[in-house]
Amino acid sequence: MDRNTFTGLFLIMIIIAGSVWLLKPTPEQIAKEKAVQHQDSLKRAGIKAPAATTTIDTGKIANKPVDSAALKSPFGATLNGSEKLITIENADLRVKLTTRGGRIYSVELKNYKTFDKKPLVLFDGDQNKFGFSFAAGVSNVNTNERYFTPSAAGLQVTGKDSSSITMRLSYSPTQYIDYIYSLQGEGYKVGLTIKAIGLDNVIANSSSINLNWESNLLRLEKSIVLDRTYSYIGYYNTDKDYDYFGDTKDDQKDIADKKLQWVSFKQHFFSSVLLTKDGFAKSSLSVSTDTSNHTDIKTLKANLTLARSSDGTFPLDFYFSPNQYKTLAAEGNGFEKQINLGWGPLKYINRVAVIPVFNVLTQFNWNYGFIILALTVILKLVLSPLTYKSYLSMAKMRVLKPEMDEIKAKVGEDNPTLLQQEYLKLYKKAGVNPLGGCLPLLLQMPIVIAFFRFFPGLFELRGQGFLWMHDLSTYDSIVNFGFSVPFLGDHLSLMCLLMTVSTLIYTYFNNQISGVSGQMKYIGYITPIIFLGALNGYPAGLNYYYFLANMFTFLQQYIIRLMVDDKKIHAQIQENKKKPEDAKKKKSGFAAKMEEMMRQQQQLQAKKEK
Repeated sequence: MDRNTFTGLFLIMIIIAGSVWLLKPTPEQIAKEKAVQHQDSLKRAGIKAPAATTTIDTGKIANKPVDSAALKSPFGATLNGSEKLITIENADLRVKLTTRGGRIYSVELKNYKTFDKKPLVLFDGDQNKFGFSFAAGVSNVNTNERYFTPSAAGLQVTGKDSSSITMRLSYSPTQYIDYIYSLQGEGYKVGLTIKAIGLDNVIANSSSINLNWESNLLRLEKSIVLDRTYSYIGYYNTDKDYDYFGDTKDDQKDIADKKLQWVSFKQHFFSSVLLTKDGFAKSSLSVSTDTSNHTDIKTLKANLTLARSSDGTFPLDFYFSPNQYKTLAAEGNGFEKQINLGWGPLKYINRVAVIPVFNVLTQFNWNYGFIILALTVILKLVLSPLTYKSYLSMAKMRVLKPEMDEIKAKVGEDNPTLLQQEYLKLYKKAGVNPLGGCLPLLLQMPIVIAFFRFFPGLFELRGQGFLWMHDLSTYDSIVNFGFSVPFLGDHLSLMCLLMTVSTLIYTYFNNQISGVSGQMKYIGYITPIIFLGALNGYPAGLNYYYFLANMFTFLQQYIIRLMVDDKKIHAQIQENKKKPEDAKKKKSGFAAKMEEMMRQQQQLQAKKEK
């Protein structure tokens, strides 16, 4: 790479950086940030949010006909009734309850919108179920099919900043089941306490009940593929262990050996969590997907066994919240583990390093495009020593290439074992580690992959625009095909395309630096093309980060190029060759094993030839 090329790349970086700093956040982003700051200022001033409210929709929904025999069974009278919707809401949630089943009918997060700017409703309608099944006499009762009566006392505000509503399923005037819903003035928690009064002789095994919870997750994000990928069932047991399933395929799990403290119906950026302090004794969970349906993401089901608590009630808590790490962590109960930060070391890199740095940067109230830029700069500075060592090692291999070509001409390509052995002798004399360029890159890989897990699940990017990208949490399509194209999908993402082009350019110049030749020279070009198809549907914020990483790598290599002189490297290698063996650096264990392996292979080949 000559000086003019590097100068051109450097000027490109200056232009990009200048345009980034000159751009300002959109008015919508400023208004949203002011709303958040206003809520924070109210909290600091000790001003509480408006009280939660309760309203009843008097409109009736048509009833299903019931035969007379069923009306004479236990709780038979509750099969007949009129369905009414009751709304309880606070500053963050609007929750509709229905008298049919006494369940939550729909949940709206008031401060958020769907990708197409509609009210963000997690679930809605009769396709979603929440009911208890139990045996009463010879009949099996499912509360999801019964009509509850709102208690007049329950329609009142129970405190200065909270509200509750009692839904009653009557067996007789003195025997009934109460669902008591409660909602604070702000927050994402909806309390549900279930009381069974005077029914010990009516309900068989009244010490526990079976809960059937089912939800059809509605499409909330632009990319239905990513929405489905990041939607699954998560669960957290009383031993504080978290697990999940159903992200990549339909599945079903039965858990009886451990109690589950909570079960989560998680979507990409929002989740519905059902928690009980005493734990669910038995759990049967399942995930199914109808790929022909473009309005529902997945169907999630949970059959749970809930034991009666010491006070005779069955206490539960719902949490309907955004999947924002700090929000979930503030709720406690291990909710933040729903956010998939990667496996093994990747998870700890994100939790211990990436998230804290990201949270510090967000305090400056910059546009998230600037924050990703700053995060990239910090990462590149941290990794710069490894980048320097990698470049230096590749420069040494480039200087040695003429001598390696001479050895190849003498030995020939028909004896690869002997050829590798001669190469190792050359490396040893020159004091060069052939893996010196690879090892620093391998050490960087966990961090690079950790960012791959970090950005797609980053709630803060949702709805945040930058440059031409209207939403950094999803793809930025410049071409919508209207049909699915093999390898690419139904669109082409501009930032993914730019990332791919920059990676191809980086691969070209990297080959010049390392002196790689033969088939290896072309393998590096295949990977970026594969990434174009793999990352085309991924968030623009992720591709933007990879693009910035490539540009800063260009800049780093330009600076290192000024610091590294091939003539000095060549002179140093020649000096190393003159040193006696014992004065050279001790051979690494890996190099010794590799040399021994080459020797054994050569011996085996010699025996075969005989």
